[in-house]
Amino acid sequence: MTDRTSFQTALIHHDYVAPEGFAAFPQAIHHASTVLFKDVASMRSRNWQDKTAYTYGLHGTPTTFTLEARLAAIENGKHCLLAPSGLSAIAMVDFAFLKSGDDVLIPDNVYNPNRELANWLAHDFGIAARYYDPLIGSGIADLIQPNTRLIWTEAPGSVSMEVPDIPAICKAAHAKSVLVALDNTWSAGIALRAFDLGVDIVMQALTKYQSGGSDVLMGAVITQDQALNHRLELAHMRLGFGVSADDSYLVLRSLPTMKLRFEAHDAAARKIAAWLQTQPQIATVLHPALPECPGHEIWQRDFSGAGGLFSILFDARYTEAQTDRFVDSLKLFKIGFSWGGANSLCVPYRMQHMRRNWPHQGQLLRLNIGLEDPDDLIGDLRQAFDAL
Repeated sequence: MTDRTSFQTALIHHDYVAPEGFAAFPQAIHHASTVLFKDVASMRSRNWQDKTAYTYGLHGTPTTFTLEARLAAIENGKHCLLAPSGLSAIAMVDFAFLKSGDDVLIPDNVYNPNRELANWLAHDFGIAARYYDPLIGSGIADLIQPNTRLIWTEAPGSVSMEVPDIPAICKAAHAKSVLVALDNTWSAGIALRAFDLGVDIVMQALTKYQSGGSDVLMGAVITQDQALNHRLELAHMRLGFGVSADDSYLVLRSLPTMKLRFEAHDAAARKIAAWLQTQPQIATVLHPALPECPGHEIWQRDFSGAGGLFSILFDARYTEAQTDRFVDSLKLFKIGFSWGGANSLCVPYRMQHMRRNWPHQGQLLRLNIGLEDPDDLIGDLRQAFDAL
């Protein structure tokens, strides 16, 4: 600035640039909508899909690029795109690979907002959405049609906990040139190596273990294939998906402790699940690490851990009013959706409204085991059983 520059202009156009060489453990938070170019040629030569440079805040900053790279590495992927939520990450996949006249196969135990989105695509966009038995395995080959473009999988189902045979589904799908997408939120990329099983696209809700604080909404889509990533980038841009630098920082800050937290959730959940198996009020504990959970043998083969989320089925003699009273009687377990945070949660589900052929009569409750002392959580469950 010159001596003749006005005070107001000097407030905006300042000369100071911080010295280079600063190093610290936290990733810097870069806020930007406008990205500056040194000249017109530089602006015109940049490609927003090339992540070696920057074009606009919506397409990425050093903060978001760093988070994408670290998430891709966790999943052994090569490309990652961030979205404002897990559901928006699912939508990105659907809009990248489906068009009017196409067919998509979805497991009947799918995350319910994914079902709502698929039904909307079927009703208003002319995309056929069909639901299959999550334990179908290689039998899915019989459902694939000439217009089938995408098969969604979820391992395990986030409420009813069936564990699908992902390699069998991928083999059948790839034999007919159909893509397979996996919702890998339950394992956070820690306990299941999705790409090793043949999956083409991995989706995660970073709202869970990756953030760990019950305070961030975010999703991610990860691939190994450049061509698939190119189509996803176009959908990401056209849908206008972006995430805040502050939220990205919160996830980056939590990643170093994610595996330790996941293992702590896992150990506590297994202890509590085993105790619940001994309680006469409970008909079934739907925890993939237990033999009574559908697909348990698949979990043993493909997974290396289990995290903190599982469900329980009450004996059929208990009414919904009684199990609701059980939930209301809990003191340490709070009532609320989502999971993966430090606080334990309990949510009742009306499975007859969520599944086409739900075979069980008892009431289902989903438990997120947090980071409290598991003996205290068992004590809380014990006193709530008394309310029945």
